[in-house]
Amino acid sequence: MPPTDIAHPTVPTLVAPDRLKPKFTRHIKERLVELLLMCCGLVAVFTTVAITAILVYESIGFFNYVSVWDFFTGTVWTPLFENPSYGILPLISGTLTITAVAMLVAVPMGTVIAIYLSEFAPHKLREIIKPALELIQAVPTIVFGYFALLFVTPMLQATILPGLPGFNMLVPGIVIGVATIPTIASLSEDAMRAVPMAMREGAYAMGANKMQTALTVVMPAAVSGVVAAFVLATARAIGETMIVAIAAGQNANFTFNPMEAAATLTAYIAQVSMGDLEHGSVGYRSIFAAGLVLLIMTLVLNLTGHFLRRRYRRAY
Repeated sequence: MPPTDIAHPTVPTLVAPDRLKPKFTRHIKERLVELLLMCCGLVAVFTTVAITAILVYESIGFFNYVSVWDFFTGTVWTPLFENPSYGILPLISGTLTITAVAMLVAVPMGTVIAIYLSEFAPHKLREIIKPALELIQAVPTIVFGYFALLFVTPMLQATILPGLPGFNMLVPGIVIGVATIPTIASLSEDAMRAVPMAMREGAYAMGANKMQTALTVVMPAAVSGVVAAFVLATARAIGETMIVAIAAGQNANFTFNPMEAAATLTAYIAQVSMGDLEHGSVGYRSIFAAGLVLLIMTLVLNLTGHFLRRRYRRAY
């Protein structure tokens, strides 16, 4: 029997296939793909910066004629009158009131639907309800506007609120809330389903039922995603245009009473953009000042949501 070299055994040589060998062209392709992806990401950043720059530039021209103090503290908004007044508070109050009504409708209903879909609904039923719910987002907002004006308002006048005016902030707020329910329900349900099953099993082992587990275990663990859903829905409500333009009226009224008619920031911008004022005039530039206020409100909302998400993520 021939001796074998135990100290130096023969190691077979592994040869990599040609497709795995280093190629110069592969690195070039990877760099091109990285560059393409970076450019796609920069498009969103550039768009945001460009919008902000345009709003600030046009607003500077507006504030050369209108006092900043009068703009932010005035309670009369009549840019289309012979003696115009540019107090932005009526538009802000209308925007905040309608958004508050919308969130009072969307937050509880969207959260309840999310809990049901995540913790209680059978799989087959969930696969039917969730796509059907998301179809609401495909309905054009102008359809929602006429639905609010021609159906919901007369229905409330005939049943619950006989003294409700034809144009008011209550009905568009309710309809906007219904339109934003899918946003809250879908995002919150995704956040709840991302909670590890081990946490639910631990709660069941301690004797908790499904409802107790959903409210005391799943919801706190998914609170960062739920808060993100609330923030996104609120931003959607603040930026809604056609529903409020049709159903809330165009009367810039400084009030927080949802039973009254009012105008919002977005509705005013849409109204003036259709040609009611001459381009380059002070009144026309006021839409950029209103847009800047809307941008600041949205920025503050998103920063608040980011802070809350970080805080609750650390807590849980």
